[in-house]
Amino acid sequence: MLRVKVVILILLSIVVILLGIGVGSTFISPIEVGNIILNKLFRVKLISTVSDTDISIVWNLRLIRTLMAFVIGGALAISGSAMQSVLQNPLASSYTLGVSAGASLGAGLIIINSASFFDIFTIPVVGIFSGMITVFVVIILASKLDKNMQNYTIILVGMVLSLFINAIITVFNAMFRENMQQLIFWQMGSFAGKSPEELIIVTILSIIGSLILVFKSRELDMMTFGETQAFSMGVDVKKAKWILLMGAAALTGSAISFVGIIGFVDLIAPHVVRRIFGARHSIVIPMSALFGGIFMVCADILARVILRPIDLPVGAVTALFGAPFFMYIFFRKERR
Repeated sequence: MLRVKVVILILLSIVVILLGIGVGSTFISPIEVGNIILNKLFRVKLISTVSDTDISIVWNLRLIRTLMAFVIGGALAISGSAMQSVLQNPLASSYTLGVSAGASLGAGLIIINSASFFDIFTIPVVGIFSGMITVFVVIILASKLDKNMQNYTIILVGMVLSLFINAIITVFNAMFRENMQQLIFWQMGSFAGKSPEELIIVTILSIIGSLILVFKSRELDMMTFGETQAFSMGVDVKKAKWILLMGAAALTGSAISFVGIIGFVDLIAPHVVRRIFGARHSIVIPMSALFGGIFMVCADILARVILRPIDLPVGAVTALFGAPFFMYIFFRKERR
């Protein structure tokens, strides 16, 4: 049964990607999209209904955008699955640990100093280090307040630090209005205008981060049952928290640095995947990547068509679904 579910999710991923490439101001059917891609990659003969305009739209505009959405969604979902397991809280995400706020602050500092914000190497470096530094500060402060580094302490410190960083960004916004317009646009979240080089970089970083977390899936499985149980089974809980949270932060930071802050994917995807596939992280992590990618591509499609020809911020679309889902999890958790 597990294999059937995996195959279904893989096939659904392919269908959603083809739809993501085809949907827009000019609709191109999934068959035509697939034909164009096969023609470009393997010189397959084009069918009669495909025009030069269709080829240009698919290959030069929508393909990179859709694949970028899928990869970013997968990276955020993987990061969320790790954070939720480490902190034993289904509401844990990059927001609750301040990773998103830290990445925004890093981007703001670059813009203020007139650095090349859109340099292809600057973006991931800033994202990774901003995310990791934020989580580093959270863990240090949490360890000072609570020697045992209880999960609720880490979450509380993360939320307070996130509010503090957002306050700093607000001050910067008031002081440097002209420069900060670029940051505001970035914070809205968008997959438009991304280059193949950016897609390659974020894909490589996501694969590396995913493999690290898959390698640590045994520790994640044990920590799901509680820190005491994990410790009794030979897991160095504090060390595992450091490695897993820093890895998840690096994965999130590198992802959002390319496209801006897009919330709730890292909250929704792991929760749904665990309901379908169970709690084993060797399965949860790759399936979260697929489901997160599907969710993000669907959100990007809606962002393009709801107010056509205006593109809505993708983060606004994910929030429309994510906020009610957050409340559902919260009240369900409270009832238990």
